[in-house]
Amino acid sequence: MSEVKPSPRMQTHYREVVRAQMLKDFGYKNPLEVPTLEKIVINMGVGEAAADQKKLDAAVAELTLIAGQKPVKTVAKKAIAGFKIRAGLPIGCKVTLRKSRMYEFLDRLVTIALPRVRDFRGIPGGKGFDGRGNFAMGLKEQIIFPEIVYDKVDAIRGMDIIFVTTAKTDAEAKALLKGFNLPFAK
Repeated sequence: MSEVKPSPRMQTHYREVVRAQMLKDFGYKNPLEVPTLEKIVINMGVGEAAADQKKLDAAVAELTLIAGQKPVKTVAKKAIAGFKIRAGLPIGCKVTLRKSRMYEFLDRLVTIALPRVRDFRGIPGGKGFDGRGNFAMGLKEQIIFPEIVYDKVDAIRGMDIIFVTTAKTDAEAKALLKGFNLPFAK
């Protein structure tokens, strides 16, 4: 007999708190109308990978630790002679998180990683929304995640985190992400 895993804390928080709050705030008639978090995409561009593929392998290893699943390498779409990049050359990595892994990553991001950012005053709330209910933010360093051992890091790399929601507007998406305790600046 297989054991049933308990759902992640953020998923339970969404079902019990966020959904009820958004039903009240936006006046949805059906609980299934409430926007949900579809996926989180984490992207790490490694420009130095054009000269040294070991840097890309290190970035892949770090992103695997952070996300909990193996990322795919992304390749250059066109050649840029000034940066010595050829079309088809691997220059980054990305990972798409869904379901329980997505909620677990969001929990670690909000409760552990973001409070470790130096001089953190919140995520700029006006920027980052695309008009269709999705939100993108950038982090300057990967060492804010507790999975990364600082002594083994060869270079500080930034990453982009994209929250893809089913929200129709930016206001709905912002309310959803605020419900998940994402610290937006005032």
